[in-house]
This record gives sequence, C-alpha cells and structure tokens, in this order.
Amino acid sequence: MPHRFVSYTIAGETAVRVGTVVDGSVAEITPPDPSFRAGGLAALLAQGSQAACQAADHAIAAGPRVPLDKVRLLPPIPHPGKIICLGLNYADHAAEGGHAKPAYPSFFMRGATSLIGHEAPLRRPRVSTKLDYEAELALVIGRRARHLTQSEALSAVAGYACFNDATLRDYQRKTPQWTIGKNFDGTGAFGPWLVPAGDLPPGASGLKIESRLNGQVMQRDNTANMLFPVVETLCLLTEALTLEPGDVVVMGTPAGVGYARTPPVWMQPGDRIEIDIEGIGVLANTVQEEA
Repeated sequence: MPHRFVSYTIAGETAVRVGTVVDGSVAEITPPDPSFRAGGLAALLAQGSQAACQAADHAIAAGPRVPLDKVRLLPPIPHPGKIICLGLNYADHAAEGGHAKPAYPSFFMRGATSLIGHEAPLRRPRVSTKLDYEAELALVIGRRARHLTQSEALSAVAGYACFNDATLRDYQRKTPQWTIGKNFDGTGAFGPWLVPAGDLPPGASGLKIESRLNGQVMQRDNTANMLFPVVETLCLLTEALTLEPGDVVVMGTPAGVGYARTPPVWMQPGDRIEIDIEGIGVLANTVQEEA
C-alpha cells in the first residue's frame, strides 16, 4: 500500500500537522528534529524519500490515530514557494482549443492564495460564471535542483498528487498571459494527499486520469500521453530557475474541458467535481458561490 502524506488541522486548532493516512485514519508524524515541525511536509520531504517514509511507518506503528473524517485536509504543501503550471500538455486538449502542438511548454504561475484542499469549497467568484475544471497531475519537488539532466531529473521529485486547475475562462482571455484567470482565490484544488514518487511508476507515467462533474466523466486520458513528460519538463524548467523543496509543478490537463463543449459546461454552485488519478486517489470539491 502506498504511503499517503497529508497536511491537516484538527477542529478547534490552527496548528498545521503532518501525517500519513492509513485505514481511514491519520497518524501524526512528529520527527524529533524541530526544523521538521517548523517547515511542515516540505521540510520532511527535503530529508529524502527514505527518511520521510520511515517517519511515516514509525507514526503508523506508534499511534494514536485520528479518524480521517475528523480532520480538515489542507493542500499537501499549504504554502509552496512556487507553483508552476503547464498549459496545452495533451495534444487533444491543445486541438480542442484551436492550438497547434506546442514546441515548448506553455508555462504559467499560480499563487499559493489560490490553493484549497480536499473537500474545501471550490469558489466561484462573484464577477464571473465561467468557472471551468481541469484534471491535472501535480508533482512536489523534494530537493534543490538547477540544470537537471534527464538521468537525474526524477531524483528531484518527492511525490505526486491530484490537482484541479479550475479556471475563469473569460478572465483568462482578457490578456495574452493566462495568469489572472488562473489565480482567483479558492480555485486551485490540490490533494487529497501526496504519494511518494517511489510508490508510482517513474515520472508517474501510464496512470489513468479523469475528471467527473456530478458523477459524469468529463475528461479521461493517461499521463503517458503528456507532450512534455515530467523528466523533460523539469529539465526545461531548471534551465531557467532553481527548484526548491516544496515547489509544485502542475502538469497540464487532457481534452474534455467545459469551454470546448457545445454548449459550454461551466461549474455551478452545488456542483461536485472530482479529479481521479490511478494510484494516487480522488480529489473532491463542491462548488460554492463567493459570499
């Protein structure tokens, strides 16, 4: 059974805890090094996959545990230093939007204030009704990396999670840069947990990925079909910038998004959207109108 790392809070508390999910409950990971507590899951992952998994196994053996339905799951990395996203990373999705196959990834950034966790309300803002879903694979960086080569790129990945890159399509198209439509508060669902890279195929390739809106399958593809797989993406990114522990890279969405349908499908208040990736889990959120 794969390890499943979570960041979470308990009712009545504000402290962010780090734990591992097992048998419907959460075992808190409390490594002896105080820096782990201060830095959260990102600091734990920076110690290396083996150390993180050993800490999880110790927590499972030691107990006590809290039922999963008694905690509030946060994004696995609640405040990443960087969230780098890819657009047009599946050929069918590029085609449905009228784009040619890109020669270079369409990189853009998200801010941490856009993130929400599993079962948190996915917010439809008061200024737009054109809220779209995007099922995506997210990876979390485990070590500082620059100028990665193909042979070493995967050693920089700590683990993988599901992501819903929910987008306000009208705001996305107000400018040639996609940033504004991708950064509304409460629209970047991330979770439900982080699965270590070693518990999945290399580069998380060959995994079924789909989105379901109110139980209806809207997107279905396989991560093997990414135009720029994890290794190539990390090599290209680190030509330009340094990746650090806890940084998140979001790997693009398959065809089937709402804006490309006839008529378009926009998420409405009360809708339930699920992102399901084989070997990782199901990230679920209910749409809520902004107060």
